Amino acid sequence: MDKIIDLRSDTVTKPSLTMRQIMAAAEVGDDVFGDDPTVIKLERKTAELLGKEAALFVPSGTMANQISLRVLCQPGDEVICERKAHIVFDEVAAAAALSGIMLRPIDGESGRLSPEQIRDAYHQPDIHRPNSRLVALENTHNRAGGKVLDLDYQNSVVAVTRELELGFYLDGARLWNAAIALKVAPAQIAAPFDMVSVCFSKGLGAPIGSAVCGSRESILKARRIRKMFGGGMRQVGIIASAALYALENNYARLQDDHDRAKKLANGLVQIDGIQINPEDIQTNIVIFRIEKSQTRFLQKMADRGVLMVAFGKELIRAVIHLDIAEEDISTAVSVAEQAIKEC
Repeated sequence: MDKIIDLRSDTVTKPSLTMRQIMAAAEVGDDVFGDDPTVIKLERKTAELLGKEAALFVPSGTMANQISLRVLCQPGDEVICERKAHIVFDEVAAAAALSGIMLRPIDGESGRLSPEQIRDAYHQPDIHRPNSRLVALENTHNRAGGKVLDLDYQNSVVAVTRELELGFYLDGARLWNAAIALKVAPAQIAAPFDMVSVCFSKGLGAPIGSAVCGSRESILKARRIRKMFGGGMRQVGIIASAALYALENNYARLQDDHDRAKKLANGLVQIDGIQINPEDIQTNIVIFRIEKSQTRFLQKMADRGVLMVAFGKELIRAVIHLDIAEEDISTAVSVAEQAIKEC
C-alpha cells in the first residue's frame, strides 16, 4: 500500500525531523517545582499570545478543560454550554465525576448558544437548583464542523454573562484555526474570557500538550488542580520544546489546511451519494453525509489507504492537517468516489 492519507483527526500528525532534534536538545528541569526553563518559556509565550497574565502547560485538552472548570466552579454549580460541545460529548462525564459540576447542555445552532438561550437557561438562586456559575463556549466547534465563533457573537454573549454575573470560559483547542479564519490575533478572541484553553497537538502538530491561560491567581489554582488530577510532570521540557516549535513555526500555515479542506469539500460534493455544502467549510474540518453503509464506506476507504471516522448517524468526518499534502486531497476524492460506487 502506498502512503496512508490519515484524515481521522489533526491529532495524528508525526513530529518532523527538526522537531525531534529540538526535543532531543531541549533544556529541562522539574516542572512540578516550577523550574523547567523550556516550559516556562512556552507558558510565557502562550500567555502573551492570548493576552493573559499567565499560562499552565498540561498534558491534554480534556485536562485543560477540566482544570478550568474546577477553577471557575464549585461542586454543585452548573455550566451552561452547547449540547455537542467537547466537554459534554467527548470527556467521559469528567466534570461530574471529578468535580461535582453539572453541565446544562442546550441545543445550539452551528455550535452557538444565543444570548436569549443563555438567559433562559440561567437559574435564579434557589435552594432546590444548582447555581448557574459559568458559560462555556468552544471555538472552533468540532462537532459543528469546525465552525468559527466570530467576535461579534462572542461580544453578544459577554453582555449576558456580565448581566447575570456568570463566569466565561473558552475551550479554544482550535482557537489558532479560528484566529486564522477570522484574520485576527488570538488575543482578540481570548480577551473576554476568564480562562481559555488552547491545544498544541492538533493543528499545530506537536505530539503532546495543551495550555490553560488566565489571571495569575487562576493559574496558581490551576497548578494545584493539575497536580490533584495527576497532571504534574517532571522533565517535561522535552515535549514543551515541541509545542514551542509548533507555535513558532506551524501557526501561519494553518491557512493551507483550511484551503485544502475547502478543496476536499468541493470534490466530495460532485460525488453522487455524498451530501455536503462546501460553503459550510470554515476551517480544517469536513463533515459530510453518505447515503450508503457508513461502515462499508469507511472500510472501502481504508482498504485504499484513506482513513476517516464515523461522526454520528450517516455522518463522516475528515480533518486536514500539516501531514496532508495538496495532492492527497485529489486522491481522497477519487477514493471516496470509488468507495461510494462499491457500496
